[in-house]
Amino acid sequence: MRATIMHAARDVRVDEREKPTIQQPTDAIIKLVAACVCGSDLWPYRGDDAIDEPVPMGHEYVGIVEEVGADVQNVTPGQFVVGSFFASDNTCEICQSGYQSGCVHREGVGGAQAEYMRVPLADGTLVATPGMPDEDKIPSLLAASDVLGTGWFGAKAAEVGPGKTVAVVGDGAVGLLAILAAKQMGAERIIAMSRHESRQKLAREFGATDIVEERGEAGIAKIKELTDGLGAHSIIEAVGTQESMMQAIHSTRAGGHVGYVGVSHDVDLPGLELFFSHVHLHGGPAPVRGYLPELIDLILSGAIEPGKVFDMELPLEDAAEGYKAMDERRAIKVLLRP
Repeated sequence: MRATIMHAARDVRVDEREKPTIQQPTDAIIKLVAACVCGSDLWPYRGDDAIDEPVPMGHEYVGIVEEVGADVQNVTPGQFVVGSFFASDNTCEICQSGYQSGCVHREGVGGAQAEYMRVPLADGTLVATPGMPDEDKIPSLLAASDVLGTGWFGAKAAEVGPGKTVAVVGDGAVGLLAILAAKQMGAERIIAMSRHESRQKLAREFGATDIVEERGEAGIAKIKELTDGLGAHSIIEAVGTQESMMQAIHSTRAGGHVGYVGVSHDVDLPGLELFFSHVHLHGGPAPVRGYLPELIDLILSGAIEPGKVFDMELPLEDAAEGYKAMDERRAIKVLLRP
């Protein structure tokens, strides 16, 4: 089969690989219908995360179940499924508390930018749709497998709710879908921090009421100006750098909440400063599996259309161009068709 492999920084190829097979009785093999390039894939692409050997890429996926292990009961061959980037049993005490991405048996899921993939712990990881979805719903269902679920968790972690002012740091797919989530959760005011016209437009379409282009101290001052000098009730940090995390913390009012879902890279929190800020911090890898049933229902009912974040679609063979386009910010998010 064809699969996207990262051999080194800026060296992405579509190679021939062995088709995956059932390794454990809890596995499923799915035929990919759509996959995509994630912002977190750009960290190794840019050389910020070391690559010691060729790595199969992709952790966002929708597809059709082809084969299941002997112990799989919740999904059957022929079903269209959406899955999470962490495999979980969905039954352990941590899963039952709503943190499937912290499952005691969790496994990373990878190799989704391909024709087929193996999904471990299929019963707890995959959610089947009620029948085969219409073609126009597939991008949105794909978004649910990571970026929508991650934006949703960012909003939950930031305690977004009715009457609150929310600011989102980061205008990538996760940040944009955090805006959509905040709107769905009833936020009164949503501030998008963005400098790019196309992303600003989509942010407003998803529910942003204000745009802040400034960064650093100027950005903090602008958010304070928009919130009577207090700062936002809720901040969603969707980048993962030192600058973005401090932007978030300093833009939050005393007693406010920061939901951080950007994959952290060299973030160092100043303890004493944080101590006196009275800011709540909560975040990490999103427990997407817990949100999938609700998100799938919202998508299929037409209540939300997160698939709008895909502004470029390419055949799998052109995966390298998808990475390049996102790296150069010519695309928000690239959908790949096997």
